[in-house]
Amino acid sequence: MDQILNNSFQPLSTTAAQYKEQYQSAAPFPNIYFDNFFDPSFLSKVLKEFPDLSQGKNASYNSPTEIKLASKGAERFSSSALQLANFLNSEHFLRFLQELTGIEEALIPDPYFEGGGYHEIKPGGFLKIHADFNKHRLSKLDRRINVLVYLNKDWEESYGGHFELWDEDMKTCRVRIAPLFNRLAIFSTTSNSYHGHPDPLTCPADRSRRSFALYYYTNGRPAAEVKAFEAAHGTLFKARQGMEGDEKMKQFTRTAGFIKNITPPFLFHLIRKIFIKD
Repeated sequence: MDQILNNSFQPLSTTAAQYKEQYQSAAPFPNIYFDNFFDPSFLSKVLKEFPDLSQGKNASYNSPTEIKLASKGAERFSSSALQLANFLNSEHFLRFLQELTGIEEALIPDPYFEGGGYHEIKPGGFLKIHADFNKHRLSKLDRRINVLVYLNKDWEESYGGHFELWDEDMKTCRVRIAPLFNRLAIFSTTSNSYHGHPDPLTCPADRSRRSFALYYYTNGRPAAEVKAFEAAHGTLFKARQGMEGDEKMKQFTRTAGFIKNITPPFLFHLIRKIFIKD
């Protein structure tokens, strides 16, 4: 079995103890990132085996809220990506997340990779600022943590594609993270943990922004968060204040919300297919 972790992050328990205060006190909500977290030779295999997400059974999003590609389930995972997923869903890594985040409820990985797995954004693509869906579609568990592994070698600042974390009032970007190869980003998810890659990607035509994402759940969540999560909701997109580029997105989400409220569920899902091709 290939070595997965970079030696400098072994044992993980030491890293969790060292950085838990930084993570839990971070603004605008708990978050952190680590560079060179994985063995670079192993992660290079994951990148080399990254599939063409424009082909086959994948999810293609094309709307004013997002233009991106994503895998569906683990069917397209290469051998190295499956090895990475197994490690990130292992007891070893779950205990690391538990200690780092301070979440007391038992963390549960997602064997269905609902929304997780390979993600890719091509030139011109984006993912507007949003808070994630709060309940797993199948298990109904509460979503608590996102883990993002970036796979972009020789990524230049001018390409854009930065991962942004925004204040609840959507006035200020508090954290901006370049999607560099072997960078691991972790953050806690609530109904107001607003994040995304909101501006169109400007990398060359032969490049794309690639990542591998996993999400973690608990059976219930703290009382302080429960009210905001009383009802299951999907992705909540939010416009940045004073940003003209978000006006089209605001209009789209208002229209989509109105249509959803007046349209029978089966018909709404047919309309949704226009924007999300499975």
